[in-house]
Amino acid sequence: MNAFAGTGMLTRIVLRRDRVRLGLWLLGVPLLGYALAVSVFGIYPDEAARRGYAVTSASSLVARAFNGPIGGAEMGAVVVAETYATAAVIVALLSTFAVVRHTRQNEETGRAELLGSSVVGRYALLTSALLVVVGVNVVATVLLAVALIATGLPVTGCIAAAAAIGGVGLAFTAVAAVTAQLTVTSRGANALAAAAVGIAFLVRAAGDVFGDAAPDGTRVESAWPSWVSPLGWGNQVRAFAGERWWTLALPVALLIVAVGCAYALAQRRDVGAGLIASRRGPGQAAGWLRGPAGLAWRMQRGTLLGWAVGTAVFGFCLGVAADEFQAMISDNPAAADVIAAMGGGGRLVDTYFAAVLGLFALAFGAYVVQALLRIRADESEGVLEAVLATAVGRSRWLGTHLAAAALGALALLLVAGAGTGLGYGVVAGDMPGRVLALAGAATVWLPALLVVAGVVIAFVGLLPRWSVGLSWAALLTFLLLGQIGTLLELPQLALDVSPFTHVPAVPAADADPVPLIFLLAVAGLLLSAGAAAFRHRDVPN
Repeated sequence: MNAFAGTGMLTRIVLRRDRVRLGLWLLGVPLLGYALAVSVFGIYPDEAARRGYAVTSASSLVARAFNGPIGGAEMGAVVVAETYATAAVIVALLSTFAVVRHTRQNEETGRAELLGSSVVGRYALLTSALLVVVGVNVVATVLLAVALIATGLPVTGCIAAAAAIGGVGLAFTAVAAVTAQLTVTSRGANALAAAAVGIAFLVRAAGDVFGDAAPDGTRVESAWPSWVSPLGWGNQVRAFAGERWWTLALPVALLIVAVGCAYALAQRRDVGAGLIASRRGPGQAAGWLRGPAGLAWRMQRGTLLGWAVGTAVFGFCLGVAADEFQAMISDNPAAADVIAAMGGGGRLVDTYFAAVLGLFALAFGAYVVQALLRIRADESEGVLEAVLATAVGRSRWLGTHLAAAALGALALLLVAGAGTGLGYGVVAGDMPGRVLALAGAATVWLPALLVVAGVVIAFVGLLPRWSVGLSWAALLTFLLLGQIGTLLELPQLALDVSPFTHVPAVPAADADPVPLIFLLAVAGLLLSAGAAAFRHRDVPN
């Protein structure tokens, strides 16, 4: 039989199955790029402000590590410096998760064996996933270029910037194609792919930190480590700074080579097996695994640990960068006004910490959604039916997953605050005081995260078939309204849709309990509605 037989049919199945996710991807990436670009226009409105930013970014090792090398003082170069790293990491993760979902996850759940009983070739499953993910990256690149052009930036630079981000998507599509062949579980394949994204970021950061600044002080030429990182390749396209179009061939070459390797690895293993042997567990389960709470913790602990490690590292780095940030912003009144809008009033460094904690809280919203959608995954995969066949009731099982997600969110907030405080304490002194103050300030974001949890539970209970797409769409809406909406000068009524808008900007502002009580009440109503619907509907549904 032809090894690619049935690829067209499987491609249509992938498109049908992920139509909501792919639609959000195609809509979200251009909107995010447009919103970030417009915000930069407001922060750096004139040449003097842009030149000051470029000089500071070129001389700041922290700015190089997080944003990459600045390409000059032109508006387009500043936009790329401010938006590339965020957009590239998001696209990289979207690409890896999508490939694993339609390859390794299909094998893990038994769908691959069912499909393999028909006229389907050995490589059809992998090929269909790659065709869809590569196609979505290409379309998203085109839409992102159009969105950037709509801001008034030069067309050539917009195309180069969008292509650089699209190239990152292609590169990590290739990485995920390989990791999907290595492990037995989709969780393991996703973890390997996410680790590859993290390593690529660190290697890219090292190359930019050790790079050389140009004589005029507004540009940086990266050192060689950036050239071995797929995230670094996008920076080397040099959008709006004398484009290097040939660097776009690097992710395409990686895609071709990695896909060939993935096909070769797929040929060497059985369906459902991985090239990395799975570890045998203990012969007898621990006592704490006998109840639903232990099971929920067992299922979430790996994800929580990964989030905690990343949060601690980034929090420490952002704490160390606080003084540099204050120096960078103090000479730019427009930037100071925008940061104040995001983080409240008060001292500039406190405003910075309030904005940082708010960004962490938005990121932790993704953790809450990911953790609670495990409920829907267990239901659709049949795990829930097996659990409910025991003495465990629906409310107890749902409550343990909710408690695990809420406690995990609280733990991440504490890690974010403590890590940021530790970094700032190293630079400014008084480490214990800074750690305690910022860890306490971070906890005020918990009610907003509980609202996110309530939204997910409400969707799972009331609209289970649509819950995954709707949950992620809600979080994306909160992201755009809660942090970028102020920069776009949206009406307050629209901003109030996001629960993150109502959280006091501690430590730049006082911790007003009224909005926090309001958020807790909203979370309680959503959780109650979702739990009631979950108790009374069919399982699975």
